[in-house]
Amino acid sequence: DTEPGSSTLKPLWESVTFSHIALRSNTEETLAWSDSVDTLLANKDGLAAFRKFLKSEFSEENVEFWLACEDFKRTKSSASIAAKAQKIYADFIEADAPKEINIDFHTRNHISQNISEPTLSCFDDAQRLIYSLMAKDSFPRFLRSKEYKELAKKQENRNEKRWLPFL
Repeated sequence: DTEPGSSTLKPLWESVTFSHIALRSNTEETLAWSDSVDTLLANKDGLAAFRKFLKSEFSEENVEFWLACEDFKRTKSSASIAAKAQKIYADFIEADAPKEINIDFHTRNHISQNISEPTLSCFDDAQRLIYSLMAKDSFPRFLRSKEYKELAKKQENRNEKRWLPFL
């Protein structure tokens, strides 16, 4: 028996399969994901597919960090800023963090020196580095992945079947 919020419950996106994504998104959306990493990250189904792919590669911490930073930048209260900054720091930045991201010493050190008085831009440099890593490395691999190709093919097949009665 699991309690809400317990660590044994999976986040919703983890239970989503590529088949679920194929049923929800349309062909144009799925194929548009290949336009840019921004298009992919801005689409709920694209993000779910990308997260699932990164998880299969054991590198989901990058997109999780990027999403945490996006959420952090929308924070309004100063108390929440401090609490969220500490959580991001503990989860992704500090040495041996459970989801430690791969950033250079200078960036990590700069964040460490300023975390006691965080600002909404305190993770910007690290977020840019991780975004660049995803755009140049993970995103192209995702587009070449069997999962993405199968998803795009399912969408094309579904689209063809939809138009057959009109032939």
